[in-house]
Amino acid sequence: MSELNETKEIVTSEEGDKKVSRNFIEMEIDKDLAEGVYDTVHTRFPPEPNGYLHIGHAKSILLNYGLAKQYGGKFNMRFDDTNPTKEKSEFVESIKKDIEWLGADWEDRLFFASNYFDQMYEGAVKLIKKGKAYVSELTADEMREYRGTLTEPGKNDPNRDRAIEENLQLFEDMKNGKFADGERTLRAKIDMASPNINMRDPIIYRVAHMSHQNTGDKWCIYPMYDFAHPIEDAIEGITHSICTLEFEDHRPLYNWVVEELEYENPPRQIEFAKMYLTNVVTGKRYIKRLVEEGIVDGWDDPRLVSIAGLRRRGFTPESIKLFVDLCGVSKSNASADYAMLEYCIREDLKTKRPRVMAAMDPVKLVIDNYPEDKEEMLDIPNNLENESLGSRKVPFGREVYIDRDDFMIEPPKKYFRMFPGNEVRLMNAYFVKCTGYETDENGKVTVVHGTYDPESKGGNSPDGRKVKGTIHWVPVKQAVPVTVRLYENLIDEEKGVYNEDGSLNLNPNSLTVLDNCYVEPSVADAKAYESFQFVRQGFFTVDYKDSTPEKLVFNRIVSLKSSFVLPKND
Repeated sequence: MSELNETKEIVTSEEGDKKVSRNFIEMEIDKDLAEGVYDTVHTRFPPEPNGYLHIGHAKSILLNYGLAKQYGGKFNMRFDDTNPTKEKSEFVESIKKDIEWLGADWEDRLFFASNYFDQMYEGAVKLIKKGKAYVSELTADEMREYRGTLTEPGKNDPNRDRAIEENLQLFEDMKNGKFADGERTLRAKIDMASPNINMRDPIIYRVAHMSHQNTGDKWCIYPMYDFAHPIEDAIEGITHSICTLEFEDHRPLYNWVVEELEYENPPRQIEFAKMYLTNVVTGKRYIKRLVEEGIVDGWDDPRLVSIAGLRRRGFTPESIKLFVDLCGVSKSNASADYAMLEYCIREDLKTKRPRVMAAMDPVKLVIDNYPEDKEEMLDIPNNLENESLGSRKVPFGREVYIDRDDFMIEPPKKYFRMFPGNEVRLMNAYFVKCTGYETDENGKVTVVHGTYDPESKGGNSPDGRKVKGTIHWVPVKQAVPVTVRLYENLIDEEKGVYNEDGSLNLNPNSLTVLDNCYVEPSVADAKAYESFQFVRQGFFTVDYKDSTPEKLVFNRIVSLKSSFVLPKND
């Protein structure tokens, strides 16, 4: 189901004479501001640079950035780079590019969690001195054994009551590289009987002899996310730490850290539901596997819903924003149909982009009575729904390409396109009547013949006769050869995302490459990411990676037909 109906939970408040709707996060922020808990709103987006961002991250980015703008506050872009085992500079740069593309402007507020490692270390020392943290010698397996279960309390670590001075020395020894990976950890001293397992003396530091993409080899101990994140928020003056629902059970630990470290005006964590999309792959480990096995063309493959993949496919920031707005902000998990994302890009492009003609599976049409030495320029509107886009000149001559499915030798009933004896309208050109055709030795049609009515220029009947079929065309002499790539979902929708063994149900038809396509000459100088509507075929964009000036490559963004119907909010 979609999250669209979740917007019905929104309440309405009065601001002067205008009614303003508020989602639950805005209501909490309004309350905090009214009660003087905070005098401003300061949000952040804190991705871990261990992969490319996907459509779900777009919701968090736009939500956090939008709240800061709405309340006249600040927005931080912060990399939560506390785990050197998975993080790369490549991912840092890709994330920055994605967020800039979405329009979330962090101005000069770009931060790295790793820049706070000194403060985090000092915070850990402070907890030890307060008797709130201790060094443990338990192995990972022993830790799990001592932790307990959802129904049984945990057991105290044998080193839980180690003396403060000894803990301080051992923690310094950890920092100085005297222990191997996993040999020692620093644990918060909270409550091993807590019903919330996250509060059962969680690890807050571990030994990891690894070089860090930002700090190099300065550290061989690294803070755990649940310890680092609240410190980062507090240092930066974040007021509202907007997280997804899986962090709801971690909130008590978040609060414990900022309270025990005695931060003034500590941040407040608020959780919202993630945005799930049907029949797509968003898990980083699965995408990483697809990339490494060469199943997809990198993290920005147009079949992926990574933000980079969507951008390469031809989606726009405006379409992503519309999609996020339609999904709404909810406290309960739900899934949105991929068709709704397609609806959003159609809505954004349909009045913005020119409509041009392309022959995807071309067959030549020879207009036998059109003078061989004649060539004319026809004026064709760029978009019938938006006159401001103007018009363009397209050459017309004796030979044009049409799409193969616009001609049939023996057509079924209600087929109104070209067949022997039938007259059709060449879009914005002339009426043409089919007089014959040629085939190769296999019976495949190679050439269609016809005659035109010179009095029907512009596709208008000179005598009032009716022509039911209108087909598009591309002039043979000026046709631009291009490659076209058609996409379907990467996942087989009928079988679901995963097999029983955990492998992905890949759709073998997720990519179709058409190398023998032609477009009209107005498209010849198209640049990377420039998009068009190909008449009757869909919306297409120039691929930034594989296109060359000699041979353009077009990715189909979306077809023209939609199965999605926008629900009505009564």
